[in-house]
Amino acid sequence: MLQSVGVVVPAYRPDPDRLVPYVHALAEALDPDVVRVELDAPLPETLDALDALPPIAEVNAVDGRRGKGAAITAGFEALETDVLAFADADGSTPAESMAHVVDAISQGADLAVGSRRHPDATVASHQTVARRYLGDGFAWLARHLTEVPLYDYQCGAKAITAEAWADVRTHLYEPGFAWDIELVAVSGAFDHRIAEVPVVWEDQPNSTVSPVDTTLKMGRGLVRARHRARTIREDRIHSFIAARNDQRTLVDDSSPEVTDD
Repeated sequence: MLQSVGVVVPAYRPDPDRLVPYVHALAEALDPDVVRVELDAPLPETLDALDALPPIAEVNAVDGRRGKGAAITAGFEALETDVLAFADADGSTPAESMAHVVDAISQGADLAVGSRRHPDATVASHQTVARRYLGDGFAWLARHLTEVPLYDYQCGAKAITAEAWADVRTHLYEPGFAWDIELVAVSGAFDHRIAEVPVVWEDQPNSTVSPVDTTLKMGRGLVRARHRARTIREDRIHSFIAARNDQRTLVDDSSPEVTDD
């Protein structure tokens, strides 16, 4: 049975000379129903350049910067396809590799995770030494803190079934780059079938990602993702913590405002 596919491309101040050909390549390699570009804080010239996107492309432009996770979530919520996929706007994962990620869904996976660190992956251009070590350290930590043993959690190439998305959607809160690890951890907590797919990958040196700051934020996001996954599994300690947090929120919301006389 053929499955309909929707692709979201989250983009913050993208390079149109890279983004436009990449969307065309995604359209050709995946034959999706729609490619939806979630565009944050675009420059006027960027919007003009996106007129060259293929007919199946949609652009949802917002004035501010929502963050990667918030942009993908908004895009997924707008899709009405059987498979929801996303690919980073810098094109680090070629369209052909993105097609392999989507194919893993048709082979039975609920969540397919592109992987740069898989032994069978092809890395055409390496990151700087600092970014590589930070990424390796994060992957090591994620393997130990989540119940989903992967080589790579943060590659910008993933696909999920609409049914699995319905399970995880209300448990995802991270607005930024930690959204990836949250998606994987929460999906694992639901016992979804997760496939790690080796990809061809080329680092883009002009990325807007600050390696140290982003890694610290992802570390905090990883701890939160682990907590949410454990809560879904009804771990007693994490359920207790979640209940206390919910209780505090309710108390704060109902407390009268204190004013100075």
